[in-house]
Amino acid sequence: MPKMKTRSSVKGRFKITSSGKVKARSAFRRHMMENKSQKMKRQSRADKILDEGDARLVKRFMMPYGKKFS
Repeated sequence: MPKMKTRSSVKGRFKITSSGKVKARSAFRRHMMENKSQKMKRQSRADKILDEGDARLVKRFMMPYGKKFS
């Protein structure tokens, strides 16, 4: 069976932590920041950990060789 390919769009958007969780940048940070609340801007500075279902999809189908899924 041939090797699976990692999706190129996923390479720069997600990182897999040493414990196997998937880290991603916060959304809605590009423009129109004056319309967003200070709380939203402050909380979106940090990276987010994806929920279990989303992380499973990313690891299994988009980054098959990143870290083995459970």
